[in-house]
Amino acid sequence: MNLEDKDLKDLFKLADRIGRQHYHKLTQQDLIDYKAFDRWRYVNGDSECGTTPESQLWAKEHSDAHCPICGTKFSECGGRTIDHKLPRSQYPWLAMEFQNFWVICRACNQEKGEMHWFEYEHYILIHHPDRLADVQLACPTQLLKSLKS
Repeated sequence: MNLEDKDLKDLFKLADRIGRQHYHKLTQQDLIDYKAFDRWRYVNGDSECGTTPESQLWAKEHSDAHCPICGTKFSECGGRTIDHKLPRSQYPWLAMEFQNFWVICRACNQEKGEMHWFEYEHYILIHHPDRLADVQLACPTQLLKSLKS
């Protein structure tokens, strides 16, 4: 299958089809691994997942001082969060894929929510057109193309 000619929407359809196949093959060990990973990824923690030094270090190494979407300094907006570019609720098989992560501020993370990437780009175009170029730079096209294998 040649993925070079597919646009982003077609790649998402392919990812959804592959995901339905992967999702039903999750094993008990996958769930155990996911829970351990889930605890790791939270930088600021929440009621179920504590802050870990490993995830804080990863977030610092994979970001600069500002949110790549809104440009706000992390120190002025409540800190960094690790977000899934492709939502784990829709792509659980990519939940532990580091290529699917980016570090953004909490407000941008909440605003993005569970949107598919193409929906998110459209949302940004309508509501924050000045941010579109930065969001497009983080597009997970390569990650989607890697699903071929």
